[in-house]
Amino acid sequence: MTTASATHLGSIIDATTAAVADNVANAHVVFRASGTPEYAVGSAIALGGYTVHVDEPQALGGENTAPNPVEFYLAALISCQVVTYRFWSERLGITFDDIAIDAEGDLDVRGFFGLDDDVRPGFTAVRVEVAVRGPESPERYRELQDAVDAHCPVLDLTKAPTPVETTLVIA
Repeated sequence: MTTASATHLGSIIDATTAAVADNVANAHVVFRASGTPEYAVGSAIALGGYTVHVDEPQALGGENTAPNPVEFYLAALISCQVVTYRFWSERLGITFDDIAIDAEGDLDVRGFFGLDDDVRPGFTAVRVEVAVRGPESPERYRELQDAVDAHCPVLDLTKAPTPVETTLVIA
């Protein structure tokens, strides 16, 4: 991370800490997304001012025009890990020269297709590999990893149950 970006991140951390200390309601943020069908099994997802496209490979009925939902999950996990590593390296005063993160997940499609109700429809395992290079000791990088694993929001979505309420609106 460059000195300029570390300084900018440091001021954001300080400003957020102060805002939450002044009023804990400032800690609550709501993120939104909405989607509509596209192609055979794809979708267009509106995320703020952005639109992302989601599809499935041909073997799963799609046209392979975009990443599939579980690939987006892996992308969300990796991107959240990158942000969280950068945030916590700043907080802990741990420097690194480079970081690269890879993730892969195992999925048994029998669960999704309803071929075996004993097989879960989601990932049965996810593996994340973080390669970090820099001047710190291995112990310091393990300290950083522990902080990231304890505070990464997308990792938390997988590790801890999150209440989800689904409402069907029939027009």
